[in-house]
Amino acid sequence: MPCFEEHCAQLMAELVRYAKEDGVAVVTIDNPPVNALGPGVAEAIVEALSRAEGDPDVRAIVVIGAGKTFVAGADIKEFAKMRASRECGPGHTAFLLRVEDCVKPVVMAIHGTAFGGGLELAMAGHYRVALPDAQVGQPEVKLGIIPGAGGTQRLPRLAGIAKAAEMCSLGEPVKARDAFDAGIIDKVIDAASGETQWRAAAVSFAREVAGKPVRKTRERTENLSVGTDAENAKVLAAARDIARKKWRGRHAPLAAIDAVEAATKLPFESGCQRERDLFIECLFSEESSALIHAFFGEREVAKIPDVPKETPVRSIRSAAVVGAGTMGGGIAMVFANAGIPVLLKESDQAALDRGLATIRSNYANSVKRGRFTQQYAGERMALITPTLSYDDFAGPDVVIEAAFESMALKKEIFGELSRVCKSDAILASNTSTLSIDDIASATKRPDSVIGTHFFSPANVMRLLEIVRGAATSKETIATCMQLSKRLGKVGVLVGNCRGFVGNRMFHPYRREAQFLVEEGASIETVDRALYDFGMAMGPLSVADLAGLDIGWRIRKEHRHLEPPGVRQPFAEDRLCEMGRYGQKTRAGWYRYDEQRRQVPDPELAELVRGWSRERGIRQREISAQEIVERCIYALVNEGARILEEGFALRAVDIDIIYLNGYGFPAHRGGPMFYADTIGLKKVYERVCDFERTQGENWRPAPLLKHLAEQGKSFVDFKRP
Repeated sequence: MPCFEEHCAQLMAELVRYAKEDGVAVVTIDNPPVNALGPGVAEAIVEALSRAEGDPDVRAIVVIGAGKTFVAGADIKEFAKMRASRECGPGHTAFLLRVEDCVKPVVMAIHGTAFGGGLELAMAGHYRVALPDAQVGQPEVKLGIIPGAGGTQRLPRLAGIAKAAEMCSLGEPVKARDAFDAGIIDKVIDAASGETQWRAAAVSFAREVAGKPVRKTRERTENLSVGTDAENAKVLAAARDIARKKWRGRHAPLAAIDAVEAATKLPFESGCQRERDLFIECLFSEESSALIHAFFGEREVAKIPDVPKETPVRSIRSAAVVGAGTMGGGIAMVFANAGIPVLLKESDQAALDRGLATIRSNYANSVKRGRFTQQYAGERMALITPTLSYDDFAGPDVVIEAAFESMALKKEIFGELSRVCKSDAILASNTSTLSIDDIASATKRPDSVIGTHFFSPANVMRLLEIVRGAATSKETIATCMQLSKRLGKVGVLVGNCRGFVGNRMFHPYRREAQFLVEEGASIETVDRALYDFGMAMGPLSVADLAGLDIGWRIRKEHRHLEPPGVRQPFAEDRLCEMGRYGQKTRAGWYRYDEQRRQVPDPELAELVRGWSRERGIRQREISAQEIVERCIYALVNEGARILEEGFALRAVDIDIIYLNGYGFPAHRGGPMFYADTIGLKKVYERVCDFERTQGENWRPAPLLKHLAEQGKSFVDFKRP
């Protein structure tokens, strides 16, 4: 037992260091990489505080983080463990009361970030100082939970109920100077850069407050009201309206506001209990399960089983993009925003000028919205070099082709790139459907050819599907996975099949949406059902936004691949034949005014009904439930097929693709996770029902059938 106790003491000493500087105890949290409040950290802090309290030479205490940050939050793995065990421990409430009850002034020195449990810890201190570039926040709602250690009770006591409700329900970070203005931080210190200088500045502040009576945050009440109870209710009602709009369909943001409201009505201890009850309710919800799944999923997709960490990667110092259209221009911006110089090539001056004008307009809009400064936008624009030739293509380390979706054109471009680019340059295609192997066959270096499928708008969307060809080298894959992080993207490696993972699954999703309209559901009803489910947009609105002609062109190119005798949607092809391509022509599934605002088109609805009758399709009333099941289960069934065929490494890879590229609701975890929550037996039975009524398109995926019959989930599937 003594050996065990010695081991624990040594471990705590490693997590939290204790030192004295001229009457100030410096307690340094050193739990890399982000100083999370993991096991042992709280106990070590308490031990350090007790040591300082018992030392008559210590007059004040500084709590500071080692490395690049203060405390970035609690250890999220602990939340996952609680969910798995269905047990919720006592949390950090008692620990923070102990910090707050310290008899000597405790100064929390914030650099980097103080998020979640980090801000809760900081608020339990008696003073908070921060560097100008520090940030604070309560982002728990992004994991489907709320602050669980007094955050919703202390924050309104410092910042007022409006600011507390905003921070706890929206989860966005607050910069140090704004936090000072709100009353969260007592002083912003312009200290010289470097850990030693920051520590010295914090110690200096601690000396100033040493000996002064401490005021506990929980005892403050002056900010807990904006006036009458009715005025408080009005403020909180406004916060709830904003939260509902930002987090459509989620419960945790509203629970966070309920907890803040409790601070205005209950004593601190009772308010903490109310917060705790709401926290537990949120923690064990499907929403939290889904969002925690997504959080860890983004880290999981970076792991490629046959591409080890030690795989060498190529240095990417410069890039080139072929094609200055919507996608090419956006991709050029992605590289420029990452500080990577990029050539932007077009075949004629007019097209190049249009592309550059769009890029300038995008940057101007970002400056107007306050996202970029004018200087930053100018510096990014200067990194983009326009060209009409391949003369300078011997220099770039990576080239992204973003031309028209035609195999003949892409082969022509890649043949030229193989000739002019340096031997170790990566040649990537932004194709969304075409075979990477066929494209690579036009080069003399198929090992350096890979798919990099960006999503529109490329400078905004986080997803990057990285498509592995048969000959693509591990070095090329590792380089592109690393590059995706540098570009601020979530890179997901997928296999080379028609449509890859995202678009291959999107085809049956959109197919069913069109079938439903052809069978009698209104265009608006189909879109509304999927929007209410949580999708960012309805499937028909998405088609109008992307351009109906794009899918039409792809369908015509691949018509010979469609199995004979299997029903295919027809209405969208008819729209294209009428010149209704969507928003770009101000008419598609909907009509659009000059500001591209959507307007239903009753005449089109009647046309579709007439076309359906001509084809003998019976018209009927269709419920929202059937609309959701047919569209979402079509996604799931195709996802199961893709998973079994090996074009996706794991079910979570599919989920991350759909969460980041297709507007699938994050609080449902992705299509495969959502199916697991419904139960695969239930999903499989419904797919079988649809096969009986809708035909061959609904043949159940063998993997779905197998897992359903075994009582298992997609998360259980491990590739042999």
